[in-house]
Amino acid sequence: MLLCLSASHRTAAFDLLERLSAGAPSVAEALVASSAVDGAVILATCNRFEAYLDVDVTAARAGNASTDDALASVASMTGVDVTELEAAIAVHTDSAVAEHLFAVSSGLESVVIGEGEISGQVRRALESARQAGTTSPSLERLFQRASTASREVQNSTGLGGAGRSIVRLALDLASSRIADWRDRNVLLVGTGRYAGASLAALRDRGVTEVGVYSPSGRAARFAAREGVRAVEADGLHAALAAADVVVTCSTAPTVILDAELVRRTRTPGSRLFVMDLGLPRNVDPAVAAVEGVELLDLETIRVHAPLDEFSAHDDARELVERAAAAFTAESSANRVTGAVVAFRSHVFDLLDAELERLRARGEDSEAAEKAMRHLVSVLVHQPTQRAKDLARAGQADRVVDALNTLFDLGASADEDEATGRATG
Repeated sequence: MLLCLSASHRTAAFDLLERLSAGAPSVAEALVASSAVDGAVILATCNRFEAYLDVDVTAARAGNASTDDALASVASMTGVDVTELEAAIAVHTDSAVAEHLFAVSSGLESVVIGEGEISGQVRRALESARQAGTTSPSLERLFQRASTASREVQNSTGLGGAGRSIVRLALDLASSRIADWRDRNVLLVGTGRYAGASLAALRDRGVTEVGVYSPSGRAARFAAREGVRAVEADGLHAALAAADVVVTCSTAPTVILDAELVRRTRTPGSRLFVMDLGLPRNVDPAVAAVEGVELLDLETIRVHAPLDEFSAHDDARELVERAAAAFTAESSANRVTGAVVAFRSHVFDLLDAELERLRARGEDSEAAEKAMRHLVSVLVHQPTQRAKDLARAGQADRVVDALNTLFDLGASADEDEATGRATG
Protein backbone atom coordinates (compact mmCIF):
# COMPACT_ATOMS: atom_id res chain seq x y z
CA MET A 1 0.00 0.00 0.00
CA LEU A 2 1.24 3.49 -0.84
CA LEU A 3 1.20 6.12 1.90
CA CYS A 4 2.25 9.79 1.84
CA LEU A 5 2.85 12.03 4.85
CA SER A 6 2.83 15.60 3.56
CA ALA A 7 3.71 18.86 5.29
CA SER A 8 3.81 21.88 2.99
CA HIS A 9 3.39 25.64 2.85
CA ARG A 10 -0.35 24.95 2.85
CA THR A 11 -0.34 23.08 6.18
CA ALA A 12 2.78 24.14 8.09
CA ALA A 13 4.75 27.23 9.02
CA PHE A 14 8.17 27.62 7.42
CA ASP A 15 9.98 27.26 10.73
CA LEU A 16 8.49 23.74 11.04
CA LEU A 17 9.39 22.90 7.43
CA GLU A 18 12.89 24.14 8.20
CA ARG A 19 13.25 21.74 11.14
CA LEU A 20 11.86 18.85 9.12
CA SER A 21 14.19 19.61 6.22
CA ALA A 22 17.24 19.62 8.48
CA GLY A 23 16.51 16.05 9.59
CA ALA A 24 15.42 14.76 6.18
CA PRO A 25 18.59 12.84 5.16
CA SER A 26 18.19 10.24 7.92
CA VAL A 27 14.41 9.83 7.80
CA ALA A 28 14.13 7.33 4.92
CA GLU A 29 16.55 4.84 6.43
CA ALA A 30 14.80 5.05 9.80
CA LEU A 31 11.44 4.39 8.15
CA VAL A 32 12.54 1.31 6.20
CA ALA A 33 14.06 -0.09 9.37
CA SER A 34 10.47 -0.81 10.35
CA SER A 35 9.19 -4.22 9.30
CA ALA A 36 5.99 -2.59 8.06
CA VAL A 37 7.72 -0.30 5.51
CA ASP A 38 9.18 -1.81 2.33
CA GLY A 39 10.38 1.47 0.83
CA ALA A 40 10.63 5.20 1.50
CA VAL A 41 11.38 8.30 -0.60
CA ILE A 42 11.75 11.68 1.11
CA LEU A 43 10.98 14.88 -0.80
CA ALA A 44 12.31 17.92 1.08
CA THR A 45 12.21 21.33 -0.64
CA CYS A 46 11.96 24.95 0.42
CA ASN A 47 8.18 24.68 0.84
CA ARG A 48 7.44 21.03 1.59
CA PHE A 49 8.52 17.91 3.44
CA GLU A 50 6.95 14.65 2.27
CA ALA A 51 7.55 10.98 3.03
CA TYR A 52 6.33 8.55 0.36
CA LEU A 53 6.09 5.05 1.78
CA ASP A 54 5.49 1.58 0.41
CA VAL A 55 3.77 -0.11 3.35
CA ASP A 56 3.47 -3.87 3.71
CA VAL A 57 -0.10 -4.91 2.86
CA THR A 58 -0.47 -7.08 5.95
CA ALA A 59 0.68 -4.26 8.20
CA ALA A 60 -1.64 -1.83 6.43
CA ARG A 61 -4.64 -4.01 7.25
CA ALA A 62 -3.89 -3.39 10.93
CA GLY A 63 -5.40 0.08 10.50
CA ASN A 64 -3.70 3.34 11.49
CA ALA A 65 -0.76 1.67 13.20
CA SER A 66 1.44 2.06 10.11
CA THR A 67 0.70 5.79 9.87
CA ASP A 68 1.26 6.32 13.59
CA ASP A 69 4.55 4.43 13.47
CA ALA A 70 5.74 6.44 10.47
CA LEU A 71 4.87 9.73 12.17
CA ALA A 72 6.73 8.61 15.28
CA SER A 73 9.82 7.78 13.18
CA VAL A 74 9.74 11.16 11.41
CA ALA A 75 9.31 12.96 14.73
CA SER A 76 12.21 11.06 16.26
CA MET A 77 14.64 11.71 13.39
CA THR A 78 13.77 15.40 12.95
CA GLY A 79 13.35 16.37 16.60
CA VAL A 80 9.82 17.66 15.97
CA ASP A 81 7.24 16.88 18.63
CA VAL A 82 4.86 14.23 17.29
CA THR A 83 1.80 16.25 18.33
CA GLU A 84 3.06 19.28 16.39
CA LEU A 85 3.85 17.02 13.44
CA GLU A 86 0.39 15.43 13.40
CA ALA A 87 -1.22 18.89 13.27
CA ALA A 88 0.81 19.83 10.18
CA ILE A 89 0.75 16.54 8.26
CA ALA A 90 -1.79 15.64 5.59
CA VAL A 91 -2.05 11.88 5.01
CA HIS A 92 -2.69 10.44 1.54
CA THR A 93 -3.27 6.73 0.90
CA ASP A 94 -3.67 4.38 -2.05
CA SER A 95 -4.81 6.14 -5.25
CA ALA A 96 -4.67 9.59 -3.60
CA VAL A 97 -0.88 9.24 -3.29
CA ALA A 98 -0.38 9.11 -7.06
CA GLU A 99 -2.65 12.09 -7.71
CA HIS A 100 -0.91 14.13 -5.00
CA LEU A 101 2.63 13.36 -6.20
CA PHE A 102 1.72 13.96 -9.85
CA ALA A 103 0.26 17.35 -8.85
CA VAL A 104 3.35 18.19 -6.78
CA SER A 105 5.73 17.21 -9.57
CA SER A 106 3.74 19.32 -12.05
CA GLY A 107 4.03 22.40 -9.83
CA LEU A 108 0.33 22.50 -8.97
CA GLU A 109 1.00 22.42 -5.22
CA SER A 110 3.87 24.92 -5.19
CA VAL A 111 3.97 28.44 -3.76
CA VAL A 112 4.39 29.62 -7.35
CA ILE A 113 1.93 27.52 -9.36
CA GLY A 114 3.71 25.79 -12.22
CA GLU A 115 7.23 26.49 -10.93
CA GLY A 116 9.92 24.67 -12.88
CA GLU A 117 12.31 23.49 -10.16
CA ILE A 118 10.00 21.00 -8.45
CA SER A 119 10.04 18.31 -11.15
CA GLY A 120 13.82 18.10 -10.85
CA GLN A 121 13.58 17.96 -7.08
CA VAL A 122 11.17 15.03 -7.34
CA ARG A 123 13.59 13.17 -9.63
CA ARG A 124 16.49 13.83 -7.27
CA ALA A 125 14.44 12.58 -4.30
CA LEU A 126 14.06 9.23 -6.06
CA GLU A 127 17.75 9.15 -6.94
CA SER A 128 18.68 9.82 -3.31
CA ALA A 129 16.46 6.93 -2.22
CA ARG A 130 18.15 4.67 -4.76
CA GLN A 131 21.58 5.60 -3.46
CA ALA A 132 20.44 4.99 0.12
CA GLY A 133 18.79 1.70 -0.84
CA THR A 134 15.38 2.75 0.50
CA THR A 135 13.24 2.72 -2.64
CA SER A 136 10.99 -0.14 -3.82
CA PRO A 137 9.48 -1.28 -7.16
CA SER A 138 6.16 0.38 -6.32
CA LEU A 139 7.82 3.70 -5.47
CA GLU A 140 10.02 3.48 -8.58
CA ARG A 141 6.92 3.16 -10.76
CA LEU A 142 5.15 5.94 -8.86
CA PHE A 143 7.98 8.47 -9.21
CA GLN A 144 8.73 7.58 -12.83
CA ARG A 145 5.08 8.13 -13.74
CA ALA A 146 5.19 11.43 -11.82
CA SER A 147 7.99 12.63 -14.10
CA THR A 148 5.96 11.61 -17.15
CA ALA A 149 2.89 13.47 -15.83
CA SER A 150 4.87 16.65 -15.13
CA ARG A 151 6.32 16.64 -18.66
CA GLU A 152 2.83 16.27 -20.11
CA VAL A 153 1.59 19.23 -18.06
CA GLN A 154 4.54 21.36 -19.16
CA ASN A 155 4.10 20.44 -22.82
CA SER A 156 0.30 20.60 -23.00
CA THR A 157 -0.74 23.55 -20.81
CA GLY A 158 0.23 27.13 -20.07
CA LEU A 159 1.75 26.13 -16.75
CA GLY A 160 5.41 25.33 -16.22
CA GLY A 161 6.64 27.91 -18.70
CA ALA A 162 9.99 29.64 -18.43
CA GLY A 163 10.24 32.11 -15.62
CA ARG A 164 8.02 30.36 -13.06
CA SER A 165 10.10 29.96 -9.93
CA ILE A 166 10.36 31.21 -6.38
CA VAL A 167 13.53 33.15 -7.11
CA ARG A 168 11.87 34.96 -10.03
CA LEU A 169 8.89 35.82 -7.87
CA ALA A 170 11.30 37.10 -5.21
CA LEU A 171 12.99 39.32 -7.79
CA ASP A 172 9.58 40.58 -8.93
CA LEU A 173 8.77 41.56 -5.34
CA ALA A 174 12.20 43.15 -4.86
CA SER A 175 11.72 45.24 -8.00
CA SER A 176 9.34 47.48 -6.09
CA ARG A 177 12.47 48.67 -4.23
CA ILE A 178 15.07 48.24 -6.98
CA ALA A 179 14.26 50.16 -10.13
CA ASP A 180 17.32 49.19 -12.18
CA TRP A 181 19.11 45.91 -11.55
CA ARG A 182 21.87 46.59 -14.06
CA ASP A 183 23.98 48.72 -11.70
CA ARG A 184 23.52 46.49 -8.64
CA ASN A 185 26.33 44.59 -6.95
CA VAL A 186 24.94 41.18 -5.95
CA LEU A 187 26.37 38.68 -3.50
CA LEU A 188 25.08 35.15 -4.17
CA VAL A 189 25.39 32.69 -1.27
CA GLY A 190 25.31 29.05 -2.41
CA THR A 191 26.63 27.04 -5.35
CA GLY A 192 24.05 24.30 -5.95
CA ARG A 193 21.34 23.94 -8.59
CA TYR A 194 19.23 26.60 -6.89
CA ALA A 195 22.15 29.02 -7.02
CA GLY A 196 22.47 28.37 -10.74
CA ALA A 197 18.77 29.11 -11.27
CA SER A 198 19.08 32.24 -9.13
CA LEU A 199 22.06 33.47 -11.15
CA ALA A 200 20.16 32.91 -14.41
CA ALA A 201 17.21 34.91 -13.09
CA LEU A 202 19.52 37.73 -11.97
CA ARG A 203 21.16 37.89 -15.38
CA ASP A 204 17.77 38.06 -17.03
CA ARG A 205 17.26 41.25 -15.00
CA GLY A 206 20.48 42.68 -16.37
CA VAL A 207 22.72 42.01 -13.36
CA THR A 208 26.40 41.77 -14.36
CA GLU A 209 28.28 42.28 -11.10
CA VAL A 210 27.97 39.07 -9.05
CA GLY A 211 30.16 37.58 -6.35
CA VAL A 212 29.54 34.06 -5.06
CA TYR A 213 30.26 32.78 -1.56
CA SER A 214 30.05 29.14 -0.53
CA PRO A 215 29.92 28.00 3.11
CA SER A 216 31.30 24.65 1.92
CA GLY A 217 34.22 26.15 -0.02
CA ARG A 218 32.91 25.52 -3.55
CA ALA A 219 32.86 29.17 -4.65
CA ALA A 220 35.94 29.00 -6.92
CA ARG A 221 34.62 26.11 -9.01
CA PHE A 222 31.15 27.67 -9.38
CA ALA A 223 32.65 31.08 -10.22
CA ALA A 224 34.91 29.63 -12.91
CA ARG A 225 32.03 27.73 -14.49
CA GLU A 226 29.55 30.62 -14.38
CA GLY A 227 31.87 33.56 -15.06
CA VAL A 228 31.39 35.40 -11.73
CA ARG A 229 33.69 36.44 -8.86
CA ALA A 230 34.56 33.94 -6.14
CA VAL A 231 34.38 35.22 -2.57
CA GLU A 232 36.61 33.28 -0.20
CA ALA A 233 35.88 32.88 3.51
CA ASP A 234 38.12 35.78 4.53
CA GLY A 235 36.48 38.02 1.94
CA LEU A 236 32.87 37.67 3.10
CA HIS A 237 32.91 40.85 5.23
CA ALA A 238 34.22 42.97 2.34
CA ALA A 239 31.78 41.40 -0.14
CA LEU A 240 28.85 42.17 2.18
CA ALA A 241 30.03 45.76 2.58
CA ALA A 242 30.15 46.24 -1.19
CA ALA A 243 26.86 44.50 -1.97
CA ASP A 244 23.55 46.19 -2.75
CA VAL A 245 21.68 42.87 -2.90
CA VAL A 246 22.29 39.52 -1.21
CA VAL A 247 20.59 36.34 -2.47
CA THR A 248 21.04 33.29 -0.24
CA CYS A 249 20.13 29.82 -1.51
CA SER A 250 22.46 27.47 0.30
CA THR A 251 21.54 24.14 1.90
CA ALA A 252 23.86 24.84 4.85
CA PRO A 253 22.24 23.55 8.07
CA THR A 254 23.05 26.69 10.08
CA VAL A 255 22.57 30.44 9.66
CA ILE A 256 25.24 32.02 7.46
CA LEU A 257 24.41 35.70 7.88
CA ASP A 258 23.54 36.92 11.38
CA ALA A 259 22.57 40.39 12.50
CA GLU A 260 25.96 41.24 14.00
CA LEU A 261 27.88 40.29 10.84
CA VAL A 262 25.57 42.36 8.65
CA ARG A 263 25.60 45.30 11.07
CA ARG A 264 29.42 45.49 10.96
CA THR A 265 29.34 45.83 7.16
CA ARG A 266 26.86 48.71 7.02
CA THR A 267 27.85 52.34 6.71
CA PRO A 268 25.49 55.25 7.52
CA GLY A 269 22.96 55.76 4.73
CA SER A 270 23.77 52.52 2.90
CA ARG A 271 20.99 50.23 1.78
CA LEU A 272 20.99 46.45 1.51
CA PHE A 273 18.27 44.14 0.17
CA VAL A 274 18.54 40.54 1.40
CA MET A 275 16.56 37.68 -0.17
CA ASP A 276 16.74 34.51 1.91
CA LEU A 277 15.66 31.57 -0.25
CA GLY A 278 17.47 28.91 1.75
CA LEU A 279 15.90 26.14 3.77
CA PRO A 280 17.02 25.81 6.50
CA ARG A 281 17.21 29.59 6.77
CA ASN A 282 20.49 31.12 5.65
CA VAL A 283 19.73 34.47 7.29
CA ASP A 284 18.89 35.24 10.90
CA PRO A 285 15.47 37.00 10.93
CA ALA A 286 17.03 39.59 13.25
CA VAL A 287 18.90 40.94 10.21
CA ALA A 288 15.67 42.74 9.29
CA ALA A 289 16.17 44.99 12.32
CA VAL A 290 19.57 46.25 11.13
CA GLU A 291 19.36 49.86 9.94
CA GLY A 292 19.22 50.13 6.15
CA VAL A 293 18.49 46.44 5.60
CA GLU A 294 15.35 44.94 4.09
CA LEU A 295 14.80 41.18 4.34
CA LEU A 296 12.61 39.15 2.01
CA ASP A 297 12.20 35.52 3.09
CA LEU A 298 10.13 32.52 2.04
CA GLU A 299 7.31 33.38 4.42
CA THR A 300 6.87 36.78 2.77
CA ILE A 301 7.10 35.26 -0.70
CA ARG A 302 4.32 32.82 0.14
CA VAL A 303 2.01 35.67 1.18
CA HIS A 304 2.57 37.43 -2.14
CA ALA A 305 2.39 34.39 -4.42
CA PRO A 306 0.19 35.17 -7.47
CA LEU A 307 -3.19 33.60 -8.15
CA ASP A 308 -3.38 30.69 -10.59
CA GLU A 309 -4.15 31.21 -14.24
CA PHE A 310 -7.44 29.39 -13.87
CA SER A 311 -7.81 27.87 -17.34
CA ALA A 312 -4.28 26.49 -17.53
CA HIS A 313 -4.53 25.30 -13.94
CA ASP A 314 -7.77 23.43 -14.63
CA ASP A 315 -6.32 21.81 -17.74
CA ALA A 316 -3.27 20.70 -15.78
CA ARG A 317 -5.43 19.28 -12.99
CA GLU A 318 -7.40 17.26 -15.52
CA LEU A 319 -4.20 15.81 -17.00
CA VAL A 320 -2.92 14.91 -13.52
CA GLU A 321 -6.20 13.23 -12.59
CA ARG A 322 -6.16 11.14 -15.78
CA ALA A 323 -2.54 10.11 -15.24
CA ALA A 324 -3.25 9.16 -11.62
CA ALA A 325 -6.31 7.12 -12.63
CA ALA A 326 -4.27 5.24 -15.24
CA PHE A 327 -1.51 4.54 -12.71
CA THR A 328 -4.04 3.29 -10.16
CA ALA A 329 -5.73 1.01 -12.70
CA GLU A 330 -2.39 -0.46 -13.76
CA SER A 331 -1.30 -0.97 -10.15
CA SER A 332 -4.59 -2.67 -9.32
CA ALA A 333 -4.22 -5.02 -12.27
CA ASN A 334 -0.69 -5.86 -11.14
CA ARG A 335 -2.01 -6.86 -7.72
CA VAL A 336 -3.89 -9.85 -9.19
CA THR A 337 -1.18 -10.90 -11.64
CA GLY A 338 0.33 -13.37 -9.20
CA ALA A 339 -3.02 -15.00 -8.51
CA VAL A 340 -3.88 -15.15 -12.22
CA VAL A 341 -0.51 -16.70 -13.04
CA ALA A 342 -1.02 -19.23 -10.23
CA PHE A 343 -4.51 -20.00 -11.55
CA ARG A 344 -3.30 -20.57 -15.10
CA SER A 345 -0.38 -22.70 -13.87
CA HIS A 346 -2.79 -24.76 -11.79
CA VAL A 347 -5.09 -25.43 -14.76
CA PHE A 348 -2.25 -26.30 -17.13
CA ASP A 349 -0.67 -28.55 -14.50
CA LEU A 350 -3.98 -30.46 -14.38
CA LEU A 351 -3.90 -30.71 -18.17
CA ASP A 352 -0.32 -32.02 -18.18
CA ALA A 353 -1.25 -34.63 -15.55
CA GLU A 354 -4.21 -35.80 -17.63
CA LEU A 355 -2.09 -36.00 -20.79
CA GLU A 356 0.52 -38.00 -18.92
CA ARG A 357 -2.21 -40.41 -17.73
CA LEU A 358 -3.38 -40.87 -21.32
CA ARG A 359 0.16 -41.55 -22.51
CA ALA A 360 0.59 -44.16 -19.79
CA ARG A 361 -2.50 -45.92 -21.13
CA GLY A 362 -1.10 -45.87 -24.65
CA GLU A 363 -3.62 -43.29 -25.84
CA ASP A 364 -1.04 -40.72 -26.94
CA SER A 365 -2.23 -38.51 -29.82
CA GLU A 366 -0.53 -35.31 -30.96
CA ALA A 367 -3.77 -34.02 -32.47
CA ALA A 368 -5.72 -34.72 -29.27
CA GLU A 369 -3.08 -32.99 -27.12
CA LYS A 370 -3.10 -29.92 -29.37
CA ALA A 371 -6.88 -29.75 -29.22
CA MET A 372 -6.95 -30.10 -25.43
CA ARG A 373 -4.34 -27.38 -24.95
CA HIS A 374 -6.29 -25.04 -27.20
CA LEU A 375 -9.50 -25.77 -25.31
CA VAL A 376 -7.88 -25.08 -21.94
CA SER A 377 -6.38 -21.81 -23.25
CA VAL A 378 -9.84 -20.72 -24.40
CA LEU A 379 -11.40 -21.67 -21.07
CA VAL A 380 -8.88 -19.73 -18.94
CA HIS A 381 -8.85 -16.63 -21.18
CA GLN A 382 -12.16 -15.16 -20.03
CA PRO A 383 -11.52 -15.62 -16.27
CA THR A 384 -8.08 -14.05 -16.78
CA GLN A 385 -9.49 -10.97 -18.50
CA ARG A 386 -12.36 -10.73 -16.03
CA ALA A 387 -9.93 -10.84 -13.11
CA LYS A 388 -7.88 -7.98 -14.56
CA ASP A 389 -11.00 -5.91 -15.29
CA LEU A 390 -12.27 -6.37 -11.73
CA ALA A 391 -8.87 -5.46 -10.34
CA ARG A 392 -8.82 -2.22 -12.34
CA ALA A 393 -12.24 -1.48 -10.85
CA GLY A 394 -10.78 -1.75 -7.35
CA GLN A 395 -11.78 -5.34 -6.55
CA ALA A 396 -8.33 -6.98 -6.53
CA ASP A 397 -8.81 -8.48 -3.05
CA ARG A 398 -12.12 -10.09 -4.09
CA VAL A 399 -10.53 -11.61 -7.19
CA VAL A 400 -7.64 -13.11 -5.25
CA ASP A 401 -9.96 -14.42 -2.51
CA ALA A 402 -12.20 -16.04 -5.13
CA LEU A 403 -9.32 -17.75 -6.94
CA ASN A 404 -7.85 -18.95 -3.65
CA THR A 405 -11.23 -20.30 -2.52
CA LEU A 406 -11.91 -22.14 -5.77
CA PHE A 407 -8.42 -23.49 -6.47
CA ASP A 408 -6.55 -23.31 -3.12
CA LEU A 409 -3.70 -21.30 -4.69
CA GLY A 410 -2.35 -19.51 -1.61
CA ALA A 411 -1.83 -16.32 -3.66
CA SER A 412 -1.89 -12.79 -2.24
CA ALA A 413 -2.92 -9.40 -3.61
CA ASP A 414 0.56 -7.96 -3.31
CA GLU A 415 1.70 -5.78 -6.18
CA ASP A 416 5.47 -6.38 -5.91
CA GLU A 417 5.05 -10.11 -5.30
CA ALA A 418 2.56 -10.34 -8.16
CA THR A 419 4.90 -8.58 -10.55
CA GLY A 420 7.67 -10.97 -9.62
CA ARG A 421 5.52 -14.01 -10.34
CA ALA A 422 4.34 -12.61 -13.64
CA THR A 423 7.82 -12.00 -14.96
CA GLY A 424 9.75 -14.74 -13.16
